[in-house]
Amino acid sequence: MAEVGKYLYCIIPCQEDRTFDEVGLDDDGLVHTVCCKGLAVVVSDSPVKQYESTRKNMMAHERVLEKVMMEFTLLPVRFGTVADSASPTQDIQKLLRNRFEEFSRLLGDMEGKVELGLKPFWRDEKAVFEEIVAGNAGIRRLRGSLSQKSPEATHFDRIRLGEMVKVALNRKRAKEAAEILLPLRRIAHSVRENEVLADRMVVNAAFLVDRSREPEFDQAVRELDEQLGQRIAIKYIGPVPPYNFINIVVNWKELR
Repeated sequence: MAEVGKYLYCIIPCQEDRTFDEVGLDDDGLVHTVCCKGLAVVVSDSPVKQYESTRKNMMAHERVLEKVMMEFTLLPVRFGTVADSASPTQDIQKLLRNRFEEFSRLLGDMEGKVELGLKPFWRDEKAVFEEIVAGNAGIRRLRGSLSQKSPEATHFDRIRLGEMVKVALNRKRAKEAAEILLPLRRIAHSVRENEVLADRMVVNAAFLVDRSREPEFDQAVRELDEQLGQRIAIKYIGPVPPYNFINIVVNWKELR
């Protein structure tokens, strides 16, 4: 018989055992809580194994958190965390006792807040490149000097041109990102800038926003879209669990 553990999703303030109308990863029964001292870990039964970061698994993990956040403030637990001992429930309760003050403080910090995400993209990458060339005499001169020569004869100069364009693109991205983020920073409680995932992406930002100010934030995003819509496409996401601001990591060896 396969060994059974508990897969951890998040931590919530909860006094009593609860079940949620949601099936956990691997379809191993309903999502439920393990409680201790007024806190609870949301879990599901799980085989003792390492979960791969596949789209299916990540979406299943996220689906549970989004279900729970409809009722509770939560602290996301790192994807793939499994209590894998002979007594997983006892280990989880010990985790809640040992880190009670930390979890209580973080839940207080997250109370009444949501995460919202913004990913603006330049609509026309070629037009942005031409703006860079038009605004940089050094790039113009170097590009012009290469136009009448063979690729073989200009290999290293082309590499240098690419590096110069990359620097100029990053400078342009930083300037436009700052302009986009400025009105949103004034509303958000916290801001996290993540790595951009494509050349066309201007910024990849997450905002922690008080729920009471979410309509104000929505309006600010709409105004940005009206101002920039012909040049920039804005992907607006949320509300979602505060993945970018909380990521609980569990070291089971410290508990045993």
